[in-house]
Amino acid sequence: MARILYLGNDEKYVSALSDRALRIGSRVFVSPRRSFLVVGRQNETYTLSPSFPASNIESVLHRFGTVPFPPYIANTPLSGKRLRDAYQSVFARRSGSVAAPTASLHFTKRLLRTLERSGVSIRYVTLHVGLGTFLPVREEQLQSGKLHRERFSIDAKTASFLTAAKKSGRPIIAVGTTVTRALESAAKGGGRIVERSGETDLFIREGYRFSFVDGIVTNFHVPKSSLLMLVSAFAGRKRILSAYESAIRDGFRLFSFGDGMLLL
Repeated sequence: MARILYLGNDEKYVSALSDRALRIGSRVFVSPRRSFLVVGRQNETYTLSPSFPASNIESVLHRFGTVPFPPYIANTPLSGKRLRDAYQSVFARRSGSVAAPTASLHFTKRLLRTLERSGVSIRYVTLHVGLGTFLPVREEQLQSGKLHRERFSIDAKTASFLTAAKKSGRPIIAVGTTVTRALESAAKGGGRIVERSGETDLFIREGYRFSFVDGIVTNFHVPKSSLLMLVSAFAGRKRILSAYESAIRDGFRLFSFGDGMLLL
């Protein structure tokens, strides 16, 4: 039996990965009455035609699917609903991410209230984390200078507030590498952010000049990932590797439920 990882959908088709090869023309059943017809494949991604309206995919996933936790947290003592709740961002409002933006897992509602009472202004953007965030960087990405696409949205009110804060000299701290990509993609120079909804394929690596973000709250990332390249571009490769060496030596917990760092 194949295990399917849902990536997204349009009005007609669903994009997904599979833990084994799927034959074009075959069907994958999630229940006796609900199935997906395999109609295409591009690289590792399959195109599936659901036996039900694609607009109903979310309710089907909630009823018959499970949360795709990273393999390195398989041995967590948490299980079931407790694990699902722990892996959900406190910022979550709209469905669409393939996985949790892990930097957000450091925050609770209580911590957010404490930050605001101390004078920190918090504003929100909509992010849909893509699978490419967790995959090794490919050679063609290095050659093209383009990374995996991720959807995001920054509304006009948030853009106006951030622009005013930046121009007044207040530091802009991005919670996570995905937020960093979104803000840098919407930056127009001169300390200005514009309203924007869409996708970004921005590849931030050594040599990139940051135009808006002054700091990043982030996790420790896996080797050979675009996330490690992004934080190295921000803080310097030698400094980042030194921080990782210290974290490993001192027994830090890495990745999703692990420790994090503030880069300035």
